[in-house]
Amino acid sequence: MQRRYNLAYFLLAIVVVLGLTLLMVVVDAQAQIVFMSDRDWNDWEWEIYVMDTDGGNPRNLTNAPGDDQYPSWSPDGKQIVFTADRSGKDWNRQIYVMDADGANQRNLSDNDFEDSDPAWSPDGKRIAFVSQRGQGSQIYVMDADGGNPKNLSNDRSADYGPSWSPDGRRIAFHSWRGGNNEIYVMDADGGNQQNLTNHRAWDSSPSWSPDGKYIAFDSFRDGNGEIYVMDADGSNPRNLTNHPFKDWEPSWSPDGRRIVFVSDREADANPDIFVMDADGGNPKNLTNHPEDDLAPAWFGSAFSVAPAGKTLTLWGRVKQANH
Repeated sequence: MQRRYNLAYFLLAIVVVLGLTLLMVVVDAQAQIVFMSDRDWNDWEWEIYVMDTDGGNPRNLTNAPGDDQYPSWSPDGKQIVFTADRSGKDWNRQIYVMDADGANQRNLSDNDFEDSDPAWSPDGKRIAFVSQRGQGSQIYVMDADGGNPKNLSNDRSADYGPSWSPDGRRIAFHSWRGGNNEIYVMDADGGNQQNLTNHRAWDSSPSWSPDGKYIAFDSFRDGNGEIYVMDADGSNPRNLTNHPFKDWEPSWSPDGRRIVFVSDREADANPDIFVMDADGGNPKNLTNHPEDDLAPAWFGSAFSVAPAGKTLTLWGRVKQANH
């Protein structure tokens, strides 16, 4: 009888492990990085591309006249919001949205002013963006369908690069206030605006870590563009890249273990998409293309970034039960 139970547990363990492994492989294949590139030699225009997280399978999603730039995933990964210059008018970029496969592209902001830099809120209900419809470049927010636009930052200085905190309660951005570019943070309604970096060098491109504890950003405080990370209150800034070439535009992986960024450190000196561990280790070139690749953003569910060790841990628990 004991042998039958042992055999049953063994067979169950095999089924569970194989099932989880297949699930992880299938879901991990859905994890993707979206970015902008001018690699299409036919028209020399920026397009929105997507690739697997190892750099494989790059494909053009927008493939439209005019420049398409600065993409941001919806929280469910079904849509991508981006900046598009398709009106034929000067200084009239707009916020567009499309399905994750590039279908169903449509104008959300649809006005006569310049709108750019969209960032989807964690609950999927709102989109923060930059607009010049008021006094200079300001951080606005609108509903995900383009309705109810509202000025949040409301400052005469130029504000750019909104990044939502994971809980949706705050927005980090960079601003040219006081004659220098700094990282700021404000409540999601525009209140309680604070300077986090307060440094004489240029700081920009904030990106909130998935656990809300850190903000990655790029900075020239060491005389060269580098990727830094600081605590969410602005304390404890540290250089992650420390490389002689320029590094900028960081974006976290959904599990917080890696950071994708842009660098010109290859021999051709053109911007490529790189990835590194969250502590700055193991940098790897993902795109390695002779044309420019910029503004990476990572999408993946909790399953798609689950470490493979969890399968082994569950396997160990099943073995213990078998004993």
